[in-house]
Amino acid sequence: MQANEPQTGDAGGRGPIDRRERIKNRVVDEGFVRIEQLASELGVTPMTIRRDLDYLQGKGWLRKVRGGATAQPSTAFHGDVRHRTQAMAKQKSALARAALQFVKPGQSLVLDDSTSALALAGLLPQRAPLTVITNFVPVVQLLAGSAGIELIALGGLYYPAYDAFLGIRTVDAVSTLHADVLFASTTAITRGHCYHQSQETVAVKRALMDACDRRVLLVDHSKFQRRGLYQLAPLTAFDLVIVDPDIPESDLDSLQSQGVDVLVGRHD
Repeated sequence: MQANEPQTGDAGGRGPIDRRERIKNRVVDEGFVRIEQLASELGVTPMTIRRDLDYLQGKGWLRKVRGGATAQPSTAFHGDVRHRTQAMAKQKSALARAALQFVKPGQSLVLDDSTSALALAGLLPQRAPLTVITNFVPVVQLLAGSAGIELIALGGLYYPAYDAFLGIRTVDAVSTLHADVLFASTTAITRGHCYHQSQETVAVKRALMDACDRRVLLVDHSKFQRRGLYQLAPLTAFDLVIVDPDIPESDLDSLQSQGVDVLVGRHD
């Protein structure tokens, strides 16, 4: 610890909690911020900023890179929810519209904690009445109070960086339910399998898959260029995989050669 380094606040009198919140928001808004820039603006040393970044990375809010921090996903970082929502927005809209044709009034649906499922959630009132089950807080907020939507929120341990409930209590809650269709996404697709960045996510998604009669996977083409740490399931475990129209022909051919039932969505 450096003797001349402020430990409880920055030059503006803000404490570490407020300072880290400002850092997190800057990184998400701008995509990348340099350590020296943050240190100068917040009136603390680069060492303090590095410790703040270590803390925020440990909580899953951002990823430290050489010279600063980024909100871009990586093999070990799933990406902040706000950043994920903004990324591939056109492609996720195409996925959602394609998925909507498989939603029938009166069904019970499960939406996972993906921003692709969130895009679909915004269209669901068109198919009411429906029962919607989810562990994703943005879906709850979007559908709360919607006419004809019976909303079931799955509890558990809240993970702020995912804005979702995960863990053994969530798995237990899922095990008491049975639904018609699951709409889910994944962080990465490698060698015909879905991968995620946390074991907690995998445990919950496996429970969601087991709880539904039909499983639909929504994946934009960027998933095929990413890597994950923990294997969820093979693509063939899903009844249908919906991809966006920007998927490379090579990836589409690979899916079909593996026996995956694929539907290509369309842009507006």
